[in-house]
Amino acid sequence: MKLIGPFKQVVTLANLPLRGRLSDEQLEIIADGGIVVDQNIIQKVGNFEALKTENPTIEIENIEGEQIVLPAFVDSHTHICFGGNRANDFAMRNAGKTYLEIAESGGGIWSSVQHTRNASEEELLKTLVERINFLVDLGITTIEVKSGYGLDVENELKMLRIIKKAQNKTKATLVPTCLSAHLKPRDFEGSNPEYLDYIITEILPKVKEEGLANRVDIFIEKSAFQPEESKEFLLKAKALGFEITVHADQFTPGSSRTAVEVGAQSADHLEATIDEDIEFLAKSDTVATALPGASLGLGEKFTPARKLLDAGAIVAIASDWNPGSAPMGNLITQASILATFQKLTTAEVLAGMTFRAAYALNLKDRGQLETGKKADFVTFKTSNFQNVLYNQGSLKAELVYIDGNKN
Repeated sequence: MKLIGPFKQVVTLANLPLRGRLSDEQLEIIADGGIVVDQNIIQKVGNFEALKTENPTIEIENIEGEQIVLPAFVDSHTHICFGGNRANDFAMRNAGKTYLEIAESGGGIWSSVQHTRNASEEELLKTLVERINFLVDLGITTIEVKSGYGLDVENELKMLRIIKKAQNKTKATLVPTCLSAHLKPRDFEGSNPEYLDYIITEILPKVKEEGLANRVDIFIEKSAFQPEESKEFLLKAKALGFEITVHADQFTPGSSRTAVEVGAQSADHLEATIDEDIEFLAKSDTVATALPGASLGLGEKFTPARKLLDAGAIVAIASDWNPGSAPMGNLITQASILATFQKLTTAEVLAGMTFRAAYALNLKDRGQLETGKKADFVTFKTSNFQNVLYNQGSLKAELVYIDGNKN
């Protein structure tokens, strides 16, 4: 057992509700605080000197200088296992080319599929670990990672096996998700429903057999899969024992309703969500996940996070780091910008990147600094926690703790 501190401020995020709006006055901030850790679990949080007095023989891990500490961040939606690069897509999009024109010129998701299929396992593993390390350095210690650039049995399993190998090369928690239903691949001879049936019968049983993922995702959109066929697919995946999540309402509304109807853990994107679907989401336990990186990458409007919170929804914030629409990967910068445009409180943003994002992954053991939670936390060299978002990502994490140990 050890006592870590003192911290100028310990921002615990304890005792905050899972859903709805939050004011900064609701934040518990312990001045000159410390954290007692045993094994990988937080035992107690409180005033550093008081904790030291209570435990006179405890090992002390001293924190030098003025630092604040927050729960480590959770990125609940990424596509960071991929091959190739789509900088040309970004340049073409900014030059006024349409999605269809970019796809016809060899860009788009299919470009990433081809690059990923052609990449060696060694290359994919190396770049995946590099991206994981980048996120950990930001203070993100729980990272969801999707497949979805393989789109056949061989290559979807290749991606998921690489994600599993990457878990052995990082102390961060990786949460693999099977996104074989990203879009129907060009080389599949059959209809959308036939491809979705191929996933159910050929891919998911092998994913389950090898223990490669417990989650299944689908992209519901005019350019991908339609609501009715997606609903049938998701219910079949659920019957196979998978948790489900949905790419919903990115460009057209309505699919978030499908996510709620099938009991999805989260509905992600929601840039096009309309008011009646906001109410529908707010009355459910499906997490509404904002992906500001996609809005920035595509020049599209932001998820209506303010309306969702005011309606009582559970709102998470994730990066959507991918090679096409969201290449930045810096969750803190994205969330800070989202806060500016959606008028989110600091408490709402921090909750959206910690325990509310963890809930989107069905993880209830992290994201708050309180007794019994996983000892993942991040420090910043500042005397005021507000500076983390104020600096919009330019204030870098100082120390990142995973399971109570410096990474």
